[in-house]
Amino acid sequence: MHKNLLFKQLFDQTSGTYTYLLADKSTAEAVLIDTVYEQHKRDFALVQELALTLTACLETHCHADHVTGAWLLKHRTGCRILASTGSGIEPVEQALSEGDQISFGDFSLRVIPTPGHTDGCISLVMNDESMVFTGDALLIRSCGRTDFQQGSARKLYYSIKDQLFALPDDCLVYPAHDYAGRTVSSIGEEKQHNPRIGGQANEGDFVG
Repeated sequence: MHKNLLFKQLFDQTSGTYTYLLADKSTAEAVLIDTVYEQHKRDFALVQELALTLTACLETHCHADHVTGAWLLKHRTGCRILASTGSGIEPVEQALSEGDQISFGDFSLRVIPTPGHTDGCISLVMNDESMVFTGDALLIRSCGRTDFQQGSARKLYYSIKDQLFALPDDCLVYPAHDYAGRTVSSIGEEKQHNPRIGGQANEGDFVG
């Protein structure tokens, strides 16, 4: 991890949701990924404690299991709310599309479309491809549900195989959820060990 990157992985026990705080230590510019309504005070307090300027709250998709805290954080900090074009989240200051870059200081996140869990899912990869925030698309040893919110198992299969598994094997995977206490994986690990889509699993196995 780059010495100037501040990284915090935060957890909401009730929904099993991971929220991520990223900041450039040299400029104090920060972004939050996948906030939770019930944790907005925690997130705001951490931003204040670390003397950061929150520039954006990013949503990987419209979550069914919790309400975002982005609007409350926008009210308190003036940050922008960013979500994908097809997410159904509104209002937003920027509707994100493939290849868009979200900068904070000298760092940036690139938007990768990863539909399947929902039609508007995106993943966010660091500019040096050292880490990727996969929302509910690729989980640790699993992947997101596809049986609601315009889900599609076929779309999710190709999102993971063609988009996420194209990243370097040592790229760290940080999902929006885990229910077994796991915090991080890697693209290489998931390619090899994910029972849903890793190893020799093909489209027929995945879609059923």
